[in-house]
Amino acid sequence: MFGRARLYNLGFAIFTAGSILLALTPGQGEAGAIELVVFRILQGVGAGFLFSNSTAILTDAFPPSQRGMAMGLNQILGVGGTLVGLIVGGLLADLHWRMVFLLSVPIGLAGTVWAYLKLRDTGMIMEQQKMDWLGNSTFAIGLTVLLLALTYGIMPYGQAKMGWGNPLVIAGIISGIALLIAFVFIEMHVEMPMFHLDLFKIRAFAAGNLSLFLSSIARGGLQFMLIIWLQGIWLPLHGYNFEQTPLWAGIYMLPMMLGFFITGPTCGYLSDRYGARGFATVGMLLSALSFILLTFLPADFNYLPFVVILLLAGVGMGMFAAPNTTAIMNSVPPEHRGASSGMRATLQNTGMALSMTLYFSILIIGLAQHLPTAMYQGLVNAGVPAAAAGQVANLPPTAALFAAFLGYNPMAHLLPAAIIHQLPLASQHLILGKAFFPRLIAPAVMSSLRIAFYISTVLSLIAAAASFMRGKRTLAAPQ
Repeated sequence: MFGRARLYNLGFAIFTAGSILLALTPGQGEAGAIELVVFRILQGVGAGFLFSNSTAILTDAFPPSQRGMAMGLNQILGVGGTLVGLIVGGLLADLHWRMVFLLSVPIGLAGTVWAYLKLRDTGMIMEQQKMDWLGNSTFAIGLTVLLLALTYGIMPYGQAKMGWGNPLVIAGIISGIALLIAFVFIEMHVEMPMFHLDLFKIRAFAAGNLSLFLSSIARGGLQFMLIIWLQGIWLPLHGYNFEQTPLWAGIYMLPMMLGFFITGPTCGYLSDRYGARGFATVGMLLSALSFILLTFLPADFNYLPFVVILLLAGVGMGMFAAPNTTAIMNSVPPEHRGASSGMRATLQNTGMALSMTLYFSILIIGLAQHLPTAMYQGLVNAGVPAAAAGQVANLPPTAALFAAFLGYNPMAHLLPAAIIHQLPLASQHLILGKAFFPRLIAPAVMSSLRIAFYISTVLSLIAAAASFMRGKRTLAAPQ
């Protein structure tokens, strides 16, 4: 309606404004946390403009014979930027948390200026189309409310260790689903819909988006669970301080990114010649194999097998990503590329968000069942009074998990300082050491991880089947 490049440029400006506000967050404590969330939402709006338009801009700019290569390069640069951000963010976090957001400001400013100078709309602009306000509202509010409810469902509520009994969570889930159902009904009857549901009648478009959504759920959980595994268990057991684990977790995940870098542009280029079905299908099968192999690793694994599995997972992701995106964009008429790109990005990001909620719930349930007993016995054996050990053991597991995830020694935050100082020095060193907490949580975490990896395997296999059913190469003609 307004031009893809114009909205892409605006997205860069909005994202940069959000970064400035985040770096300057004035509040402290709970007020500061709320401000951070609000400013991150603003960043997310800008990122939404970028995600939903970049693929359409590339599709407009390149002929069909070069789109796979273009998508592959675009995606490895996106993944590469994420990787660099993860490592640099880990370094900057040691200086000050504001530096993590401040880094985005000069990059965002440079991107904004460059985009305004260099990008021009080459695609079709449908100026006569009207905004689908009702569809936009029901979708945005419904999805946001649902994801917020699911997020608070994994947080403690009252005496419960999870919040699924929270009336607000229940109301949020029900109202979110109701609004999304209403959205589908609206899109089927409005004259100019936001989501062109008719596009799902195109076999390649429907199969590509279904496999993308399923793979996003599977892969989002993989990356999150591996980070928890590394930061909470493996790295401390191998001598790393908890404060160092956020940085080194990113470094030890490099083999997955390397596999993606190798196959992403290559398979994108080859899909231009031979079609997406074979590459995308095999990519999801390799992803399923990597999930299965991860279930055989112990909590304290040897790094070489882990490297091989990460490489395999990265290769699978690279084989799937660019060919699948290219096939989706090639299957729709040029005038629907903007809407198609937005739908594709929405399904991908929604799948990632649902994945985080799903796998974190599995992890919290496993910890809630097994960690209290292990924590109590471990603390009592270390000399902590039974009453204090029982109090710590019955705290919500999210406290310990988030402490490890953010680079803090969980035991130093869970046990009151007064109790720690009353213990003999040997017991203090044991409890506050690098191995005590990882060995306590390892059985429960590994049990949950294996369940998560089995689910990801099934989702990947279904995604492979959907990808195979996309049919032969398709190239839509303008309407």
